[in-house]
Amino acid sequence: MMEDEGEIDRLPIDLLSYIFVFINSFTDLAQASSVCKKWKRGVKQSLARRETLSFAGWKMDDDSTARLVRHAYSLKDLDISRSRWGCQITDKGLYRISMAKCVGNLTSLSLWGMTGITDIGVLQLISKTNSLQRLNIGGTFITDVSLFAIAERCPHLKNVVLWSCRHVTESGLLLLVSKCRKLESINVWGTGVPVGCFIGLLTISPSLRIKM
Repeated sequence: MMEDEGEIDRLPIDLLSYIFVFINSFTDLAQASSVCKKWKRGVKQSLARRETLSFAGWKMDDDSTARLVRHAYSLKDLDISRSRWGCQITDKGLYRISMAKCVGNLTSLSLWGMTGITDIGVLQLISKTNSLQRLNIGGTFITDVSLFAIAERCPHLKNVVLWSCRHVTESGLLLLVSKCRKLESINVWGTGVPVGCFIGLLTISPSLRIKM
């Protein structure tokens, strides 16, 4: 046992971090990080290499989620969707995540089902993004306030999911499609927006795919 531990200790930090990249369990990463200082550095370095992080299926809170995102310098795809066990993120968590260096480089973001967030947290996070192409904010209680911010801050947006966002209105959707000229598809199922609105959206962008 002692001999095996000695062999592991001699592994270069770059190799350790490369190995840790393949660990998807945040519980396992936390345990690995507590083994020794070298392994802790390896875990941090592995997070810095990742371009994708998904917390779907994990019971996360504001602090743990923000801490991991903060170390993911190369991150481009972030998924903090609510899952069976519940990813309990609030506006406080979105604020802390917005401070991470990677946020400006995100191309894909999912906040699906995050019922604990409001326009306040979304505005803070969106204010730091300028590269988003895919956004899933379905199943939340956002209003047109968030849509107005997304329209102003996400000129490269191609796909947006507003599934069951019952507090958005025709005004928000029209501005979003008007401003985001690269938008290819929008999911508005369950929003309660009148059918006539969709004609207006297609008038602005005839090639837009509307899922309803």
